Amino acid sequence: MKKDIIIPEVENVFLAAVQEWSDDFMEKVWYAYLVNDSDFLIESVMVVSKAFGTIDGEMKKTSLLRHAFVEVLPVSVMKIEMIEKSVLALNNEFMLTFFIGDKLYDKKFIFKSHSISEDFVEEVPILFVDGVIVR
Repeated sequence: MKKDIIIPEVENVFLAAVQEWSDDFMEKVWYAYLVNDSDFLIESVMVVSKAFGTIDGEMKKTSLLRHAFVEVLPVSVMKIEMIEKSVLALNNEFMLTFFIGDKLYDKKFIFKSHSISEDFVEEVPILFVDGVIVR
């Protein structure tokens, strides 16, 4: 029975953390973006995020945040959420689920602890700004 289930692979859809100026905080902060670098409209998009890991020998985890988008156009981006600087020392996990046509896709993206940093930036497609990409 399990062999009959076809799980399609997510291609050209990924996450990026981009640093932007915030007038509220009067400093640069990191934001998570969903990047649809495909030729397909993705629909019924659900993103569930959390952070977890160890700080000073103590296990830490955040609550779950859920985001829903009706659709993300082909070759476009969608801002998901701000990533609080106190959780940059943790693993930041984003579970992405969406439809292309009638097929359901899902993938887990993890920004490893301390990976959201200016040390690991590269140019983010479509946005054309520096950011940390996780595929």
